[in-house]
Amino acid sequence: MDEINLIAKAKEGDRKALAELVKKYEQTVYNFSFKICRDPDKAENIMQETFLSMVRSLHQFDGSSKLSTWIYRIVANHCLMAARKLRHKSFVSIDDEDSLYNESEIADWNSAPFMSTENQELREILDSAIQKLSPDYRIVFLLRDVEGLSTEETAKVTQLTVAAVKSRLHRARAFLRKDINEAMQI
Repeated sequence: MDEINLIAKAKEGDRKALAELVKKYEQTVYNFSFKICRDPDKAENIMQETFLSMVRSLHQFDGSSKLSTWIYRIVANHCLMAARKLRHKSFVSIDDEDSLYNESEIADWNSAPFMSTENQELREILDSAIQKLSPDYRIVFLLRDVEGLSTEETAKVTQLTVAAVKSRLHRARAFLRKDINEAMQI
């Protein structure tokens, strides 16, 4: 059964259709929430909260976006709420663009020996840098550069303007570039 029919049946109360939708998006929701919070238990909890929210508000889904975009919005909202509860954890401020760019410190990626993303050390450095981003920036970065959503889809998910998404993505990438360069300069 195609997704449109599944959604219609789920809205009518068909538990089987709802279960199929949950099953279809279960791994995507867990993976995305894990990428943001980096904790399996928190990711599992966010996944459950996401599907509970989805079940409660599926009647509000109007089809103006893809269901996956709508679900990403729910996950992102739950992740942001969880992050706000952890205000004691400090994140790096990347709102000061001047501190992100120092041309003399930018590594020459053409000659870097870590070109392969399969390299475990580089993945660890990148993962560490991503975790230093505040959740607001991390979500935009992950949606665009990891999940592959368009700028417009990311804007819908995050309920930001396209310009705000571009700005946050630009700042997140600049911060990550700087942080990775610093980590690689041993």
